[in-house]
Amino acid sequence: MEMRAVEESLTGAVAGTCFRCLKATTGVVVLGGSSGRVDVGRARLFANAGASALALQWFGGEGQVPGICEIPLETFFAATDYLIETGCRHIVYVGTSKGAEASLLAAVHDQRIDAVVAISPSSVVWGNVGAGRDGVSWPERSSWSLDGIALPFVPTDPDWTPEYVDGQVSYRGLFESCLKTFKREANAATIPVETASAELLLVAGGGDALWPSLSFARDIVGRRGEAGKVTHLISSPDAGHRILLPGENTPRSTLHAHGGNDEADSKLGRKAWEGIRELL
Repeated sequence: MEMRAVEESLTGAVAGTCFRCLKATTGVVVLGGSSGRVDVGRARLFANAGASALALQWFGGEGQVPGICEIPLETFFAATDYLIETGCRHIVYVGTSKGAEASLLAAVHDQRIDAVVAISPSSVVWGNVGAGRDGVSWPERSSWSLDGIALPFVPTDPDWTPEYVDGQVSYRGLFESCLKTFKREANAATIPVETASAELLLVAGGGDALWPSLSFARDIVGRRGEAGKVTHLISSPDAGHRILLPGENTPRSTLHAHGGNDEADSKLGRKAWEGIRELL
């Protein structure tokens, strides 16, 4: 299948690199995490598998919110519009970490999304990571908005004492503490995945030191199961937050602990790729 790379900047707040496979009927939107990396390499992986793939820059670009602060979900709806306009009839979102949080929310509010691959996901909405359009990071606000209204979120526990793994801050305990401290807010911030018509494939490691993604994934599976919705979970007790798909070797953060290790992260990624190929 012929492939050509086209870099497109969509009107408004959507930008990125698109690998368009001619005659492809499946379109993949690839969302990176809080690093802000536009994951061109991962998009190329999906293009090589025969899909049209858009590596989306969803914050930090020209005209966009500088941080993950009240990001309009309309940003993702526009990405879906773009792929449909290029002839794609089967829309798949692939998101990692905060990108997984965004992908699940997009599927809840956009029934045109047929499938979501949520890697190291969250089951609730969290507060901002970085500044909003006003350049201010604090006081804390939601990561997301819809129709100009901020979504409910779980606030940060101010009494949390930092924990360390391999000399780096592990934020997993912070997220676990927040869920216990702010139960009412957590209930309101729960992503209603049971309302999404999309098929979900969740990928999570039990050794995730950034946040408890495997616990989040199991919560999603449970709620979706009660609603009779199709959900798949591919997991490993040893993998961390940074799941590596075949051929990937993304750098580890120097600021916080990911958990896991390259071997375990890659092994889970290879296993996940088998399930991902079926969605394509």
